[in-house]
Amino acid sequence: MQNYEAPLFLTELLKAKSPSGAEAQAQAVFDQFVKPHAEVYANDALGNRLATHNGKGAPTVMFSGHIDELGLIITYVNKDGFIYFATIGGHDRTIISGRRVIIQTAHGLVKGVTGKRAIHLMEEADRKKVPEIHEIWIDIGAKSKADALKRVAIGDVATYDHEFEFIHGSIGTARAFDNKVGAYVVGEALVRLKKSRTKIAAKVVSVATTQEEIGVRGATTSAFAVDPHVALAVDVGHATDHPDCDNRKYGETKLGAGPIICRGPNINPKVYTRLVECAKKAKIPFQLEADPRPTGTDARAIQMARGGVACGLVSIPLRYMHTPSEVVDLEDVENCVKLFVAFALSIKKNESFNW
Repeated sequence: MQNYEAPLFLTELLKAKSPSGAEAQAQAVFDQFVKPHAEVYANDALGNRLATHNGKGAPTVMFSGHIDELGLIITYVNKDGFIYFATIGGHDRTIISGRRVIIQTAHGLVKGVTGKRAIHLMEEADRKKVPEIHEIWIDIGAKSKADALKRVAIGDVATYDHEFEFIHGSIGTARAFDNKVGAYVVGEALVRLKKSRTKIAAKVVSVATTQEEIGVRGATTSAFAVDPHVALAVDVGHATDHPDCDNRKYGETKLGAGPIICRGPNINPKVYTRLVECAKKAKIPFQLEADPRPTGTDARAIQMARGGVACGLVSIPLRYMHTPSEVVDLEDVENCVKLFVAFALSIKKNESFNW
């Protein structure tokens, strides 16, 4: 199989370390690759990035993908210089210990390792327990509390030291595909719309949202500001094609089989139908998922903004969500970009998605 080349915009986003509330590195990447192609480019008090194409068009379409990721935040340093932390976002406690981490500080990056009591030093009953967060620490090789606090500060954030690489063909692994791929999709879709010079009826606002992992906070404020008539959110979704995943409970979605189009109360039925039509017309492979409640994505906030927004949700299949080694097929990412571009071009002047 030939080597697959990842887009530079995407790889730079994956390299950026951007836990919720500390998204500066990812913001800088979005600024670099999207701002030059936007008619209007803005930020806000929550750190969202809002890029506009065809500002005089109607209706207004919002594309949303979040740029924050899971992380750790320093809360305490003990007398021996070991660092304790709280989690940012939903972590699996079974995989936190024994990881290399990078702490962002005012003086630069500091490397460390997450530690806990070794299995040899545990009683039999303790070996079967999942450690609590306060039973895990970060070791930066400090000799004392004072030594540690010369290098780090309370409130500094950390991420796992796991970088992007390909496993095979177009299948890659990274620390934060969730949801750097989504931020890439909304930014790249706007760039391609601009470069194509194709006439478009709608105004498109691509938003790289912040703080999704702690409650879709950036989407809540940016949806109010943009005031869209219709919106597409993009996030990662569970690929259920791996062992020990019951399709009767979680549906059937596969890595490499195309973007996942959602159906359910969070989704406007006209938007869903249009997405399927666009995918079929452009010969873009796609999959379906059903969700009976507000989804755990930006879509749940956008749908309820102001007087309500006609909302759609497209997910990129992903294995091992919220672990340091998430797995994605970059062909699915590319097909998601194509779908967003096709959706934007399909909208007619002043078209309504009310139903």
